Amino acid sequence: MRKVYLSIVGFSLLCRLNVSAQTKQDSLPRTNGVSLFRPVGDPEPSEYHPRSLHVDEINLVSSYYWQNGDHSAITGGIGTEKVTDISNGIDLKMVWGDPKGRQNSITAGFGYDHHTSASAAYVNLSGASRTGGTRIYPSLDWTTENVKKGSSFGIGAYYSGEYNYQSLGADIHFSQKTADKNGEFTAKVQAYFDQVKMIYPSEFIPQTTTTDSGGTTVITTASGTQTILSNGQVIDNKRNIPSSPRNTYSASLGYSQVINSRMQVMFLVDGVAQNGYLGLPFHRVYFNTGKDTIEHLPSNRFKLPVGVRLNYFLGDNIILRSYYRYYRDSWGIKSNTAGLETVIKITPFFSVSPFYRYYDQTAAKYFAPYEVHSPTDEYYTSNYEYAQFHANFYGVGFRVAPPKGVLGWQNLHDLELRYGHYSQTTNLVSNVVSLSMGFK
Repeated sequence: MRKVYLSIVGFSLLCRLNVSAQTKQDSLPRTNGVSLFRPVGDPEPSEYHPRSLHVDEINLVSSYYWQNGDHSAITGGIGTEKVTDISNGIDLKMVWGDPKGRQNSITAGFGYDHHTSASAAYVNLSGASRTGGTRIYPSLDWTTENVKKGSSFGIGAYYSGEYNYQSLGADIHFSQKTADKNGEFTAKVQAYFDQVKMIYPSEFIPQTTTTDSGGTTVITTASGTQTILSNGQVIDNKRNIPSSPRNTYSASLGYSQVINSRMQVMFLVDGVAQNGYLGLPFHRVYFNTGKDTIEHLPSNRFKLPVGVRLNYFLGDNIILRSYYRYYRDSWGIKSNTAGLETVIKITPFFSVSPFYRYYDQTAAKYFAPYEVHSPTDEYYTSNYEYAQFHANFYGVGFRVAPPKGVLGWQNLHDLELRYGHYSQTTNLVSNVVSLSMGFK
């Protein structure tokens, strides 16, 4: 299930960054009056003037994702990984200014996902468990920018909830341009506090059974009680499923610099620390003895990704956007990510963006396939998220941003349709289609 969210969120964010770039990139360094990160076809922004509170833009993103594979973590590294996911999100940005040159903005977002997973039916071998779920994730961000000093400061809050977890998050972010406006330093500190519901496979749920003299049987488990009357009637009394905490803290630093009129580079580094329950209770592991158990992972993890972006204007109609990231963590995973997107300007207001991303990683110290782990191992998982693999992700995007609005609708500022295909050497394959719209 984690693979679904990484793919969905990552692809939707890629679209959303393009949709909302006309607002966020104005704080980036510029060269010859042109932002290297500005989507092709966007007009340059006018000079800022103080204004009262008003709605600046609305962004909508919808995507449909489907995948297939044969290494489900729910069934111990074997079995179907069929998943479908429909995702919808909306961002509403409101801005206002003051005579001191500060621009303030509040961005409110709301996301809604619904997914179905074939393997989820095996969480409970009795077949009584669900095969789908719904996730909601509202967010709120306030940012103030001092236009004269070239600095900004903001705070954000997040919530995400699904049937098997609840998450609360917050961040503080800051940026400062250099004196010549050709460089910018950014920093963000985030914290997420999750509660993972301990939903166990049925064979691991402890239960007690009592029968009174009248023939009434009461079965008590961790998730509730079931009363079977003498006439055969079944009464289920649900209880709150116990949960376990998972905390994530991260710090992100970035620096972007205009090299010349055609090139801009950005350096990125993150530090992520996690503690608490870092596995999932319904992920099975089968030992080499044939006996199954629940995955067991360390309660601490540290991640360190380092990346660089290089954007280049290749003439008036082509922009090259390249990216590389190196990653390692305390569980023994090392990975490399390399990506290239080419924005080709077909007309002043229509562009095509083919993209490709390559990814490889080593296996975690605690991973082994089905029936390979030994009962004497301290930690164990058969989740192929932690396996060694290579992956390719490629696709294309189409974007229109005419000055009079899409299809003559003045308020619909831009529209982008993207398709991506993902394949992994573990036999996991997926496809995602995303549509994003920006309203001014």
